[in-house]
Amino acid sequence: MDFESKAKAPTATENIKFAQPTTTRKPLELLRNTEALLRHPTVATLAPILPPKLSNRLQTTSSLADESFKQLVEIDLDNISDFELRPARICAGLSFTGFGALTILVLLLYLNTLHPELNTVEQIRQYWYQYAWFVSLGIAGMFILGREAMRPLPKRRK
Repeated sequence: MDFESKAKAPTATENIKFAQPTTTRKPLELLRNTEALLRHPTVATLAPILPPKLSNRLQTTSSLADESFKQLVEIDLDNISDFELRPARICAGLSFTGFGALTILVLLLYLNTLHPELNTVEQIRQYWYQYAWFVSLGIAGMFILGREAMRPLPKRRK
């Protein structure tokens, strides 16, 4: 007995042609449009139920956000060089390292003030997860800074 069907219908996936986008939009333009589509209805909904002073501040902040996004959209991301991003990368590395060190310091302060009965080994045993996260943040920042230090500088023109 032959249970397999003899007729094979053409599948619909073979004939599909996908539409191509007509225009390419910049990522910052997409961000502006998406954010505005979320923010405008939210402001319109919240403004009538808030106190007048807070409502005015909310609407002012919304209009400032519109102006800021207009300025952001004008930035051409393709023309930003690697060298121009160096200060931002250094700042991010320093922020990671500093935040990791600060959170370890706060954790130690917390442990020494609220749990003075625990010695150092018991503190690490009980709070190892937090230590690991905070040390990892600091190490990630150090990796970012090390990568920036090893990145070659652009050649100067004579």
